[in-house]
This record gives sequence, C-alpha cells and structure tokens, in this order.
Amino acid sequence: MIKREKILHLKSSRGRKVRVVREHYLRERVPCYSSLCLAGCDNDGKVLPGDLTHYVVPDVGVVVDYQEILEFRELQGIIYTQTACQGVYHCKGRRQYNRLRNLLKDPRHDCVLFANEFQEFSFCQRENGESQEQWQTRCVYSAAVWYYNHLAGMMDVVMITEDQDIIARYSSLHTGVYVISVQEYLQNFWSELRAAHELYSSICQALQQKESECTEKEFTDHLPAEILEAGIKSGRYIQGTLNVNKHRAQTEASVRTEGLSDKNTELSSEVLVYGNKHRNRAVHGDVVAVELLPKSEWRGKVSTLTEGQPEEKNGDDTQSQPMPTGCVVGILQRNWRDYVVTFPPRESTQSQSRNSQRILTVPWDHRIPKIRISTQQADALQDHRVVVRIDSWESTSLYPNGHSVRVLGRAGELETEVQTILIENCIHVPPFSDAQLREMPANSPEKPWKVDPSQVAVRQDLRDSHLVFSIDPAGCEDVDDTLSVRSLAGGMVLELGVHIADVTHFVSQGSLTDLEAHARATTYYLADRRYDMLPAILSADICSLLGGLDRYAMSVLWELDAQTLAVNNVWYGRTVIRSSYQLDYELAQALLNGEQGEVAELTRLSSREKDAKLAELRQALQVLTHVARHLRAQRDQGGALELEGVEVRAQLDNEKNITALVPRQPLEIHETVAECMIFANHWVARKIHEAFPHQALLRHHPPPRQEFFSQLVDSAKSRGFTIDTRSNKALADSLDQAVDPQDPLLNRLLRMMATQAMSQAMYFSTGAISQDQYYHYGLALDRYTHFTSPIRRYADVVVHRLLTAAIDLESGRSPAKALASNKELEELAHHINKKNRAAQQVQKVSTELFQCLYFKERDPDKDQCCVADAVVYAIRDNGVLAFVPLYGMKGPVYLKNRDGQVLSAGQDGGCEWQSGSVHRYSDRITTTSLIGITTFTLFSHITVRISIQSSRCHADSVNLELVSNRPHQSVTLGQAQSHGRSQLVQEVVRIAEEASQQARGKATRQPKLSREEQEFCQSKSPNLYLLLEEIRELSLMDLECTTPALRQSCILNA
Repeated sequence: MIKREKILHLKSSRGRKVRVVREHYLRERVPCYSSLCLAGCDNDGKVLPGDLTHYVVPDVGVVVDYQEILEFRELQGIIYTQTACQGVYHCKGRRQYNRLRNLLKDPRHDCVLFANEFQEFSFCQRENGESQEQWQTRCVYSAAVWYYNHLAGMMDVVMITEDQDIIARYSSLHTGVYVISVQEYLQNFWSELRAAHELYSSICQALQQKESECTEKEFTDHLPAEILEAGIKSGRYIQGTLNVNKHRAQTEASVRTEGLSDKNTELSSEVLVYGNKHRNRAVHGDVVAVELLPKSEWRGKVSTLTEGQPEEKNGDDTQSQPMPTGCVVGILQRNWRDYVVTFPPRESTQSQSRNSQRILTVPWDHRIPKIRISTQQADALQDHRVVVRIDSWESTSLYPNGHSVRVLGRAGELETEVQTILIENCIHVPPFSDAQLREMPANSPEKPWKVDPSQVAVRQDLRDSHLVFSIDPAGCEDVDDTLSVRSLAGGMVLELGVHIADVTHFVSQGSLTDLEAHARATTYYLADRRYDMLPAILSADICSLLGGLDRYAMSVLWELDAQTLAVNNVWYGRTVIRSSYQLDYELAQALLNGEQGEVAELTRLSSREKDAKLAELRQALQVLTHVARHLRAQRDQGGALELEGVEVRAQLDNEKNITALVPRQPLEIHETVAECMIFANHWVARKIHEAFPHQALLRHHPPPRQEFFSQLVDSAKSRGFTIDTRSNKALADSLDQAVDPQDPLLNRLLRMMATQAMSQAMYFSTGAISQDQYYHYGLALDRYTHFTSPIRRYADVVVHRLLTAAIDLESGRSPAKALASNKELEELAHHINKKNRAAQQVQKVSTELFQCLYFKERDPDKDQCCVADAVVYAIRDNGVLAFVPLYGMKGPVYLKNRDGQVLSAGQDGGCEWQSGSVHRYSDRITTTSLIGITTFTLFSHITVRISIQSSRCHADSVNLELVSNRPHQSVTLGQAQSHGRSQLVQEVVRIAEEASQQARGKATRQPKLSREEQEFCQSKSPNLYLLLEEIRELSLMDLECTTPALRQSCILNA
C-alpha cells in the first residue's frame, strides 16, 4: 500500500477558496470483476463474462453525455472507471450519479465499476499545467491498458470517446487497446441495434444545438449551491417542490413548504409562483429554492373554472385572497424524466427554423413547457407521439433543449395512448426476460410441480387438520389468501387462521425476479389490461392457493376465547396447506344465508356426505362472520372511517375474457374477508415491529390537515349538517348522521369530499419516525402493514421476509440474510410509495381514456346516452363542478362563457345563453339575465350533455354542457346506476378490442413502427380478483360510492 497526498481546492460556506490536503492510499490488489482474472482478485458480486470479443471502457465525456446508450442491455462488458463516475457527479449532479450507481448494482446490466484511482499501476498523478479533462482522459486510458495487461492479453479493450484529438493521440499507443468514437463503435459492433443509432444521432443534434445558443439572457441566473444552502438555513429562502397547476400551467405554480410556521408565522403551507419569469426555468417536480416577493406583489390563486377537471384539497374562499408569492432563485434538484411530446402541425412549424430542423414540441403533460429538439425526421413524425428527454435549460433560452429517444406510434391509437400513460407516470414494464423466467420452478403436465418433502419437514402441515377455503370473485385465478376456523378445547377456544401465498419461498432476495419486482413495486391495472409484478407461473399458478392443490403458505393462527373473542395466543409460521373449497362471493353468501348453493368440490359425493360437508362449511362461514363483526365493532369504537366503493362483477366469455363489468349488490361476506385481512396485517405489524423496532416496514395514515376539510364542513353546513373533524371517530359519527332521506347522493358526496381531504397512507421504516406517528387514521389501528397480497405488492414481500426473520430470531436462529438498515428500508418505502401513486394515477387516467373513447363515438345532440343527471358539488366564480353518478365522472359546467353571456333557465328548466351577469355565494351561484334569475345550489340536481373535447397534443377531456336546471327524468337513479355503468363498460371493452385490432392491422402495414407500437403489450387477460380490487379503489377516488357494506377494497389497500 502506497500513501499519497490528494490536494483539493474547495469553497467554504462563505465562498472563500480553501486548499484541502487528504491522504490517498494506492493498493496493488483492487478487484477487476472479470471472469478471466488469473491474479486471484477478490471479485465479489457481478463479474464480466469471458466469452466476449472485447471489453468497453468509456471516457468521462461519453459517460456524461451518452450514458443512455450505454444503458442498452445488449451492450456487454462495460467497465466504468472511478474517474468517469466522479465526472458524472460533478457535471450532472447527484441524481444522475445515483442512476449510474443503481445501474452498476443491477445484475441485469453487464457492467462493473473499477476503482482505478486506488489501483497502484493504473493511478495517474495530475501533472503541472495539465487540464482536468486531459488528466481524466489519461486516467481512463491508463485503466484500459491496465485491464489488458491484467488479463494477460486474453481480452481486447476498446476505449470510446467523442474527442478526435484523443483518438489521434492514443489509438496506436498500445497493442490490444483500441480508441475509437462512439459512432464507430456502434457501426462496427452494433450495426443492427437501430434504437442505439437513432438515440446517438438525437443526442449529437442536441449537443450541437446547445453550442449554438444565443447569449442574450431570458432568465436570471440561479444562485450558487452554497448561497442557497446558507439562505435556506437562515430562512431567507424557502425550499420545496414545484407543483404546476395543470389548468393554468402558463401562469400558476406553487411550492409546498414544510415546517416553516416556526420561522415565519405569515407563511401558509405553500408559496405561489406566478408566471414563467418567476418560475425561472424550474420544471414541475423540481426541488427549488424560492425567495418571497414584497407583500405588495403577493397574489391569490384564480378561482374561475378552466378547461379540464379541477382537483380540490382545500376550500375556495381563501384561494382568492393574497397569499405568499415568490420567485425561484435556484434549483436544488432536477427531477427531469422521460416526456411524451407531439410534433406541432406543419403550418405551425414553418416559422421554427425549418432548415435547421429545430422544432418546439408540445408535451402531453400540460404542466411541462415546450421542449426544443433537433431532428431530421420532423415531417415523418407528424401526428406521432415521441419520447424525449431534457438535456439543459440555459438562461439564454425561453425553452429547454432536449433530444428524442424513441417513437411510440401515431397519436390517437389505443396502444400509443396506453404507452403514453405509462411513460408519463415513469412506469417501465417490459416482458419478463428469459433469465428471469429461468429462475421459475417448472410446472407442466409432463412434470407437475410438487411440494418438497424437505419443506414439509420444516413447515407445519395443515392439510389434514384444518378446513381451509378461499373466497374470491368468480373466475379468480391468483388466490393469494385463504381462511380457516375451527373449535378447540371442547368449544372453549376458536382458532382463526389466515394463510397467505408464500411468495418469498420462490423469489429469493437479490434474484433477477426479485429485482424486477422491486423495480415495479406493484401490479399495474389499466382499463383493458394489467402488468404483473411477478411472472404468471407464480402469480396464477404455483403461488396461487388454488382449491385441491398442495401449496406453501405463510400463516397466522389466533386462539380466541369462544365467548369474548379475546386473543389468547398468536402463532406465526410457514405452513403447507390444501384449500378444500374455492368459493366465490355469491356462493359463500348464499351458504351463509342458509340457501342452497352448488359447491363444485362436492358434486361427486353422495347425498349424505355432501350434506355433512355443506353443514361443516356453513358452520365455518357463520363463525368467521361472527368473528369479523366483532373485529369491525372494535375498530368502529376506535374511530375507523367508513370508506365506500363500487362492487362490480365480471361477465366472461368462453375463454374467460372480460366482456363487461356490471354493478352488483354488496354482500356481508366481503366485509368478513376484509376484516380478517386487516386483522392479519395488524398482528403481523405488531410482530415485526417488536422484533425489529428500528427497521420494520409499516404503513401509516397521517391525520389530514384541518384546513383541507373546509369544503366538506361548509358544504354540509349549507344543508344543515355539522361535520366534526377533530378526530377520526368524530368525523365518522358526523358523516353517519349527515343523511338526507330524499337524496341518498348527498351523503355519498360528503364522503367523497372527506376522502379528498385525506392524506395518503404511506409505507415507512419504523426507525425513521417516532412511534406516535405510526397510527393509521382511517383504520384506527396503532400499527399496520401489508402482508396479505405478496403476489401484487412488493411491500408484502418485504414484510414476509421480515416476519420470517422475526420467527427465526424468536427460535434462536440467525436470519438467513442480513436485514436492510433503517436508511435502506426508508429508501425502499419511498420507492414503493412513489410507484403506488403512479399506479393509482395510471389506472385513473386509463379509465378516463376509455370514457372518452365511449363518448367520442356518439353524437351528443342525438344520442340519449350523452344526456345524464348530475349533482353540483362545488361552486366557482364562473360555473360549478358537477358529478355524474350514471358514469362516475366529474367535470366543470360553465355558466358564463368567454363572450360574457350567462346561462339562464326558462320556465321549463331549459337553459340558453343570454347577456347577463353571475353572482357567486358560499353555497350557491346565480345568473341574472332578461329571462330572470336562475340559482344553482350545492347538491342540486341538473341535466347535462356529455361530449368530448379532442386534443391533438394532449389527452382528450370530457365536456359537460348544462341542458336544464332540473334533474334528468329519463330513468330513475337506481336504474341509471346499473344500466349506465354497465353500458359504458361494455362499449368501452368493444371499442378497445376494435382499436387494438386496427392498431395491429396498421402495424402490419407499417413495419417501421410495429416494434414501438407493440413494445409494452402484456397480460391481455387480467386476473379478475386483482382487477376488481383495483377498480373498487379507483371508484372510490372517482366518488362512485354505494352502500356501507362495501368497504373491502378501500380498507385492504388503505
């Protein structure tokens, strides 16, 4: 080991230059991570294969500018030097550096990190007068030479660079070490990798465009990082995440602040940033530093309706009042991602420097500014959706500069729109790779999967001792939870059992399948498909607890006092089970009610045996329901909130494809299953927290901010109801009392407002927050986690591993693998929370897409399906927000147009545009014209006409036009609820199938786009159980609520 001194020139917090001398140790033995190594390097982890033709060593410039190309999985044998990684950190920042680190950790990518600056024979001392770029190049080339010599010439090494001077200087210095450009490398070794060539061309054009920028400043320069840090500490600047208002993206954005009330009592929870100049090149999602403007320049948010559907979190009365307003003075972290854009029409591009092909593209997301890219394919890409990335946004440019990544397809086609939704929410779900599928156990008619006798020996075998059964929607294939109940000790004790699919037995920690599940974090559900977290061989076969088959499970067994149902003892462990019955909800409810039902597993038994088995099953269902009622009553006493959703059932064709989803009546058995799952989640949370107080993954639901309840409180007050929001129990009790017998929709809309005011339930590591913050507000439980759905949620997989470790610890055994630290677990929780939000948004937007497809095919002036009853649930300056219960959609209804005319109702209720004025009050809005005064109050029923507002560059949106100020009388509310929802979904499925066939047909005729258009296809036949669960969640978000019995999906996913 050789000791050297490393001299660094740094800046102090006051901006002064400081000379720092640090010790730097060089070692002879540094891991090379090559399978060809003959020197006995300590190569733990990933190693480069030895069957390649060469290894690749990119220089600093290539890693900084062309990293996206190096991320192609086809490129193998890539060696990243420590010098190049540090160059990325200094040039691109921590976010890009972390992305590179994650790439190096990912075993799916064939690349390694070489610590060249600590290797004695590859280290290069910086010479006097040598620039940093020259020294970095010499370091990387020295590392390439070291690799060739270290491997005794068995592997050629190719160094790639974009500097022609470097190529001329180093290309002929050493035999076996070649120095070429990125373009030459792609042409010589990857000539068929078309996507990489296109990406290279796009990046080159973007870099050339950046060099040709003008020098006249359009924005003020951002302050240096050290000044921002000092200003935030002193309270002069405010740190937060920029949130652009999607309905007023050009003018209105806000920065949500945290914990500032102690420093400045005048600050609310957010600061308004008005106008693009004050936004100062910050993009939606960036972490920024904001400086407050003088009070004389403070503004209020605009409370008039704009195109699209608003989302409220707080009351409107305060929004028009002046609020803290500021300007962005610096960006602490860029959160740029992939953006989907559309090229403008030909006529609008004529003025955009057509010769140089520099085009201002329009992002699909309204909140993102136009992005300037350079391309030679502007004409060919008209009417196409294209994925682009932002490279820079200089102070001399009105718009950010970027480059195209790939073409998705023609705008308006179903596959293109679905891919757009996925990309805009940062969801990447390619088909599972062959390497991942090779990790899966085999199960075929020739070689059926069987339980391993060695596993049976270490598990508790419940196959003969317990009556285990599942209750799911009809047609369910991936059964991840089963139940059991039996009497012990002569009837004095009841044993309740919840048995969950043992996914972690098949998905080893750190395996390729585990890494993919970690990346996805959840199963994604769209209106016409799903994207699985795990391969189908696990989710729908070997892990699924299907009836009559031996399966591995993770079980929780409670011994309850038969009289009081108090918990006497709890057992956790791995088991082997065989589900005796695979029941659907309707059959289970019929048996519970004492009605006749056809149980498939009993059809071949004699009448006597069948009656005995049915009696046993009925008894188990009755006991289970009795226990569930007790559990719910206990949570109700603690203040559990009632969350409602729509219960739907699927109509299937002969191939078990979904042809329609229709509402059905809620059953008590839904709540029975839900309560048992909640009970299991709660007790597992207690177990893992007690075993690992500082590194357990739990889920909490923070109490909502009181100001978010303002709309709920004021709206209820307008109808004579008082809503108490001081606690969850007070809120639940007051919502139960806010019932209008003449209008059942009133209570549902109030619950909708309460739901919108809620904060999101989040995963967290127990070492990250204090225990008083563990509480789950919605479920009224002190500790809670997710344990019961490991097939579709990665959080449950983590909890299963923690539970296994806790059981091992209790038995005196050491955990098989080291547990994640509190920091690692908190990072994982943050990742899962982010992906869960994306999954919810994707589902919501895809449903809106199909709603638009449904109405786009209809003439709103002639088709009666386009006329429906709506309920006013919010008042705005120029109109109202209305909820259409028939189709479960919301939207603005304008009472004043851009010409200044207002809608007034005649004696028959029909509305027409007249000259007049609008007057807004807290609970109503009136229009005054020559016809007279028309009043619209909160919760009043109106008739609207539904049409679609098409957009070339953005998603289509629903438009609600007022037809009458009276309720729509064509059908009763109950009929509308059933008929309208069923008809919409049936039609949407039909349209989706036709659009898919058309897309495939066009892809056949246009082979150049077929790969991009079909890239994300996966799981065309969704599993029913999980799809229905997610649809109920989305229905809650869309306010389509029914009766109190239907809490299951909302609670299970709370």
